[in-house]
Amino acid sequence: MPDPLLIVTLIIAVLVVLLVVRSVKVIPQAQSAVVERLGRFNKTSNAGLLWLMPFVDRIRARVDLREQVVSFPPQPVITEDNLTVSIDTVVFFQVTDPRSAVYEIANYIVAVEQLTTTTLRNVVGGMTLEQTLTSRDAINGQLRGVLDEATGKWGLRVARVELKAVDPPLSIQDSMEKQMRADRDKRAMILTAEGQREAFIKTAQGQKQAAVLTAEGAKQAAILQAEGERQRRILTAQGERAAQYLQAQGQAKAIEKVFAAVKAGKPTPELLAYQYLQTLPEMAKGDSNKVWVIPSEFSSSLEGFAKMLGAKGDDGVFRYEPSTTQDAPASSPAADDEDVADWFGGTSADEVAEAVRAAEREAAISIEDKDAALAAKSRAEIDAQLRYPPQPVLGAPVSAPATSDAAPQIAAGPDPAAPPAG
Repeated sequence: MPDPLLIVTLIIAVLVVLLVVRSVKVIPQAQSAVVERLGRFNKTSNAGLLWLMPFVDRIRARVDLREQVVSFPPQPVITEDNLTVSIDTVVFFQVTDPRSAVYEIANYIVAVEQLTTTTLRNVVGGMTLEQTLTSRDAINGQLRGVLDEATGKWGLRVARVELKAVDPPLSIQDSMEKQMRADRDKRAMILTAEGQREAFIKTAQGQKQAAVLTAEGAKQAAILQAEGERQRRILTAQGERAAQYLQAQGQAKAIEKVFAAVKAGKPTPELLAYQYLQTLPEMAKGDSNKVWVIPSEFSSSLEGFAKMLGAKGDDGVFRYEPSTTQDAPASSPAADDEDVADWFGGTSADEVAEAVRAAEREAAISIEDKDAALAAKSRAEIDAQLRYPPQPVLGAPVSAPATSDAAPQIAAGPDPAAPPAG
């Protein structure tokens, strides 16, 4: 038979263990326990070891003191322009008074959800859809203010309220997408037009600069070409003038030699007549010569020419008799006069190069610079005249301005058609 004392001792030990277990509680960090004694609120205990009186004290609830995040399901809300939108909300709150959170409200999470829904409908109901989509910060601020004020007596502090999603109806979404697409197309067209305009402007500027450079090049080329043409004409004229003079000298020398040979040969009238008859066929050549008449005074002309050249001999024929005293010609036909001595000295290469450089310097000056220089010169002359006006002298004769243009004197060479001096 078991010992009754041992049984009593075991029962007492079990009761002591039960009492210790029911009397000692451990509260974790960031939690608070609401303790009741005989059914009434006694105290709130923070984290640590909690001693309770057995069968008298009990823990009514354990409250989490950390900030909690609660996401509520989408709520249909009607906007001011009678459009129904679905809005998801997220509430961040924290329990600051465990006693109020336990005794002032039965379920503070459900209460926060319902209060958030009603407040959201009141706030969004006074806004249009566009304002709702673009005024999230304003909606969040109003919701937080209303919820923080209403939940203060429940021992809660609402940190912030966020709208997680605002979903308009599908038809409105399609319309918004079309509008956004139209706006993007409009911006793209505007940017394309701006790019094309800039491209046209740049192209026009490039063409303008190219045209200016082309015109400047054409002007310089024309000036150089004109200068070269002028030099060519000058040189050609100088060469032609020298050639004509030399040709005239040659003709004069040939006439002189022929006339001297004729005089030395002592021609008779028969020889002159024979030469004249040989020349007649050459004179009759040509398509326009249909009829040619020999002059009637042909023989008398020959006789007079023979009398002029010679004296009548014993046989009655006139023959050339050279004169014992002949006057020497004043000047040789082949001699050059002083006024034509520079006809045969052409322009040197240095002078041509200097003329080309002068033309290049002239071409390098633009028309605007020339106009500006002329305008500055005119203004300087006008200022000089206004500053120092000319004072007329009494009794002084007024002389006409001397003209600087003098008629050029051109020395002409001997006329090849003139008969040589005998």
